[in-house]
Amino acid sequence: MLSTDTDILSAAESWRRDGRAVALATVIETWGSAPRPVGSHLIVDDAGNFLGSVSGGCVEGAVITEAIEVIEAGAPRVLEFGVADETAWRAGLSCGGRIRVFVERVD
Repeated sequence: MLSTDTDILSAAESWRRDGRAVALATVIETWGSAPRPVGSHLIVDDAGNFLGSVSGGCVEGAVITEAIEVIEAGAPRVLEFGVADETAWRAGLSCGGRIRVFVERVD
């Protein structure tokens, strides 16, 4: 199991060297009770394989879906999940906080 963000970023580089299309998701802001701190990373390839965590499992599914779209379109995006947002409950972020995640393609 990878234990550091450095390991996750190294894995992203390795995936790219192997010819896989990759997106990087990074927690850029938290508020209240958030499961992962600012700077936490999740990498996703175009087949939906992933490594790391931006929410301890709460919203990873939604982030992975968005990351695959970022890989295809090339345009980065900022995602926001929080208990005030109905979609956050569907995605599973019920911890009482809010997170913002920046998703970008790794070229």
